[in-house]
Amino acid sequence: MGTEFEPGGAGHSRIAALYARDETCRALGIALDEVSSGRALMRMRVTAGMLNGHGTAHGGYLFLLADAAFSYACNSYGPVTVAQAAQVTFLAPAAVDDDLVAEAVERARSGRHGIYDVTVRQAAGKVVAEFRGQSVMLSGKPFGD
Repeated sequence: MGTEFEPGGAGHSRIAALYARDETCRALGIALDEVSSGRALMRMRVTAGMLNGHGTAHGGYLFLLADAAFSYACNSYGPVTVAQAAQVTFLAPAAVDDDLVAEAVERARSGRHGIYDVTVRQAAGKVVAEFRGQSVMLSGKPFGD
C-alpha cells in the first residue's frame, strides 16, 4: 500500500483496514500513498482494459480514482463519511501506461457535511481532471460540536 499517515495519527489502523476492504481499488491497482486530516493522495496506472473506443482512458476510471481519493480524505477524521454528490470535469485525455495521481484536499466542513476538491494529474504534472465532492457523515459526532 505504501501509505503514509500523520505522525502519531491514531487513524492508521482504521484507514489501513478501510483500504484492505476496498476490493475495487486493490483490483485496479489503485494505491493509497498518503492520508492526513482532510487530505489523501492516490495513484493509478492506466491499463489497456481501461481504454474507451477513442483509445483514451475511460472517464469512469478517472472519476473512480478521484472518488477514491475523496473517500479517504473525508474519512480521515474517523466517523463514517460517504459521498452525497460529486461532479467531474475532464480536461485532457489520459493514455495507456500513464501514471495518474489524484490529490484530494478538504475545502470546508460544517456539521455533518464537507466539500473536497480532487485534482487528477499525469506524472509529468498535466491536469487530466478536476473533481468536487460533497460528503455527509453517517455516524459519529458532527464537525464543530
